[in-house]
Amino acid sequence: MQTKPEKDIELHTKVNRETARVAWSELIKHFAAGTVIWVADELDLIDVAVRIAHDDKVSVGAWMTAGQLAKVSDEQAQRWTETNAQLWASVVSPFILVQQQKGQRH
Repeated sequence: MQTKPEKDIELHTKVNRETARVAWSELIKHFAAGTVIWVADELDLIDVAVRIAHDDKVSVGAWMTAGQLAKVSDEQAQRWTETNAQLWASVVSPFILVQQQKGQRH
């Protein structure tokens, strides 16, 4: 029996430990491969990573429909390159989830 995402404390702790600030310039090659996913500020990056790891299609679909989760656009990538943005990043293979630091818009 699989644990529900909201109760998977072990995975939540692991993802939290492995989440870090990363310069956008370090993610450009992953962006080019189409594996960088933007997470809206109002969402919790760790919660999103755990739910993706659990293949929570309902939550992920709702966030995508609401425009809160999407592949990084060319426009976002260009702005982040121009501003040398620092992003929070979490890996949920094969994806890298990124979120702007709270209160910063690029």
